[in-house]
Amino acid sequence: MSDEEPRLEPRLEMAINVPRSVLDARTELIHIREQAHRGLEGVIVGYDEPLDLLLIAAVSGGHVLLEGPPGVAKTLLAGALARLLGVGFKRVQFTPDTRPEEITGRNLSRLGETSFLPGAVFTNVLVADEINRTPPRTQAALLEAMQDRHVTVEGRTHWLPAPFMVIATQNPYEQAGIFPLPESQLDRFLFKINLDYASAAHERAILRLPHRSLSPDVLGEVQPLLDSARLQRLQAALDEMPAPDEVTAFVVDVVRRTRAAEGVVLGASPRAAVHLLAASKAHARLANRLTVTREDVVAMAPFVLPHRMLVRGVKAPDVVRAALQIGADPRGEERPPGADGRAPDGDRRSPEGEGRSPGGDRRSRGGDRRSPRGERRQRGWT
Repeated sequence: MSDEEPRLEPRLEMAINVPRSVLDARTELIHIREQAHRGLEGVIVGYDEPLDLLLIAAVSGGHVLLEGPPGVAKTLLAGALARLLGVGFKRVQFTPDTRPEEITGRNLSRLGETSFLPGAVFTNVLVADEINRTPPRTQAALLEAMQDRHVTVEGRTHWLPAPFMVIATQNPYEQAGIFPLPESQLDRFLFKINLDYASAAHERAILRLPHRSLSPDVLGEVQPLLDSARLQRLQAALDEMPAPDEVTAFVVDVVRRTRAAEGVVLGASPRAAVHLLAASKAHARLANRLTVTREDVVAMAPFVLPHRMLVRGVKAPDVVRAALQIGADPRGEERPPGADGRAPDGDRRSPEGEGRSPGGDRRSRGGDRRSPRGERRQRGWT
C-alpha cells in the first residue's frame, strides 16, 4: 500500500454522509497500522493479527486479556503497544500478596493534612501481569477503573488520565495458587486473545534477534507513532462513525442468540453488544472502509463474545459460531443454534480470525481452555 491514500471525491463524501473527521482518522489509522507492523518486525515475531487486535482495542478504548503459556511474548507485546501509542505505561506483577491500595492508591496523613498517593492505575496503559494469581479483593480493585475510568478511595473520586487501557495476562495452565477472574470482570475486557508457541521458523528468527544476557534487547528500538491527544482524536472519530441499522440489528441478534443456545448458563451481555459494535467499527477502519458491515461483526465476535459466557457441555466459540451463521441466514428463519447448541458438523476448525480464544476457566467458562494445538494459530515469544 502506498503512503498516499486515495481521497474520496467531495460529492461522494457528502453522499454517504460520513463526517470529515472519520475520513481523516481512517487514513491516519491505516498509516499507523502499516508503520506499527514495520516498526515491530525486529521486536515481535509472528504476531501480526494480535497486534491488529491490540490496535483495534486501543482505538475502541477497550481492555484486553492475553492468555497463553509462559514465554510467548504476552508482556513484551503489551509493552511494545504502549511504546507505539506514545503514552504512559506501568506494569504490575500480580502475586497472592498484592494489595488493592497498590492498584487504586491510598490517602496519606502528614502533619494533620491528608494527601492522595496514586496507585498503579494512574497511567494510560496498565499491564496487569498474571492477573489470575492475585486474590479477588485485589482483582476487584480494577473493576471501577476499567468501567468508569476513576477510582473511589475513602469516599472521594479520583479520575484517571485519558486514555486508559488495561492489558492483563494470565497463564491457563497453572493449577495451584490461582484465582479465576469472575464473570463481572471478564465482561469488562473487550477482547480475549489466545497466544501459543511459535512455529519452528519463527523460533529460529527469535534466536537471531539481539539479546542482552537472557532477555531480549529490542524494546528500546520501538518508536512512538502516536501520543495521548492523537489517540483520543482517533477514539472520538470512531464514535462518530455511522453504523447501518442492518448491522446493529445483526449485532443484537447474535448476542441474544448466545443466551438462548442449549448448554449456555450465562450468555453475552448488553455490554458485549456495545463492545462488539465498537470493535467492528475499528476493524472496518483498519480495512480501509468507511462503514461497518456484517463481515466486520463476524470477524470480531470470536474475540469479543466467548470469554463472557458460562457454558456446560458445549464450547462457547461453537455457540458464537452457530449464532453468527444463523444470524447471517438470508431467510431469517428463527431456529435454535443446532440441536445441541454446537456449530454444524464437519470441519470444526475455526475460519480465519475465529476460535483462537478458548475462553473460560476450569468451570468451563467460555469453553475448554486447553484447545487442541492444531486450532491455535497465534505465534510469538517473550
